[in-house]
Amino acid sequence: MSDQQARLEALAEEVKNLTASPLYAYRVENNYHSVIGEGAADANIMFIGEAPGENEAKQGRPFVGAAGRVLSDLLASIGLKREEVYITNIVKDRPPDNRDPRKGELALYAPFLQRQIDIIRPKVIVPLGRFSMDFILAEFNVPEQGQKIGALHGQVLQGTTPYGPIAVVPLYHPAAAFYNQGLQNALREDFQALKQFV
Repeated sequence: MSDQQARLEALAEEVKNLTASPLYAYRVENNYHSVIGEGAADANIMFIGEAPGENEAKQGRPFVGAAGRVLSDLLASIGLKREEVYITNIVKDRPPDNRDPRKGELALYAPFLQRQIDIIRPKVIVPLGRFSMDFILAEFNVPEQGQKIGALHGQVLQGTTPYGPIAVVPLYHPAAAFYNQGLQNALREDFQALKQFV
């Protein structure tokens, strides 16, 4: 096991035992799992959603429902498999009724995401959806922060991490695209911007 892999597994263990989380009791009560993320520990491309849904919490894996199928198809369209990228969420536990994560939840889980990014050191981060985009643009000091996803989707933006510059490519969330043909076409088109990082 690589050093990166070992560090990710240690981090997963910490999240699993995060009794301080307001979502911990809900997880235990419903027999859910925390969802740390999966993929290559040295991936060039890292996809970040906002929080796991019910399917994800049941399986302990990110993006496994309908949105996951859309994501897998999109990856295939640029010649990639899920195992070659890294997929995670900001919040690692499912919020009840798929509500947006709350400020306190974000504050609690954000350091785990920051550590994941620091371990994997991707060349490009792909926030999936408005919520994740707002968080990532602020996190990496991207000049376009505060703008709407409708204006920024599919663009290659520049941010700064502790280990150097990073590209950020905001995309619509695959779940939103699932119900909206227009967004689906935009997502397919926007995905081509990732080809240069493959």
